[in-house]
Amino acid sequence: MKKILIVAALAMVSVASYAQVSWNVKAGMNISTFINDEEADAKVGYSLGVGMEYRFNPLFSIQPSLLFTTKGASGKASLANIKVTPKYLELPIMAAFRFAVGNEQNIVVKAGPYLAYGIGGKYSVTVNGINLSFPIFKDTSLGTDYGNMDVPAAERFDFGLGLGVDYEIKHFFIGLNGEFGLTKLYSLDPNSSKNMNFTIGVGYKF
Repeated sequence: MKKILIVAALAMVSVASYAQVSWNVKAGMNISTFINDEEADAKVGYSLGVGMEYRFNPLFSIQPSLLFTTKGASGKASLANIKVTPKYLELPIMAAFRFAVGNEQNIVVKAGPYLAYGIGGKYSVTVNGINLSFPIFKDTSLGTDYGNMDVPAAERFDFGLGLGVDYEIKHFFIGLNGEFGLTKLYSLDPNSSKNMNFTIGVGYKF
């Protein structure tokens, strides 16, 4: 038992002695759409934010980030063209594995969950040359000109799984990340869509 405790203590000291913390800024272009919606087409958006990396050893680290990101989709319904653009504050927490491929060059493979909260965004609808715009996270009635149609608010909370790969060159990195939502956009709809998002981005580590 004492030997086990000694080994565990030495391991913790070794990790603590190596542990390194770094910060980064990042920005990217999103290509997003909805899962479970055959009529949804991809749309282009963006994301930007800051991140932190806690390295336990040369191979393994944890990478939480705080991002402002747009998601959504575009498509057609009857005679209308529709674009859905929700905006989120997002917290991905990724487990990352780093593999050296050259002098100060690495490939980083990562995966983990993300949490997001909708802070804004809108539906943009064009019908017979008439443009309409109304918020996505708020119940809306379109009035008598549109058949008194009520549009329910989307769920603000979003949760899902992410994975990605980065290529690091000294302090710079470029990456490709994918996110697959697990929560419904509309809780009362049994076949409700879920977010799917891909990001091509660049960043700088401090």
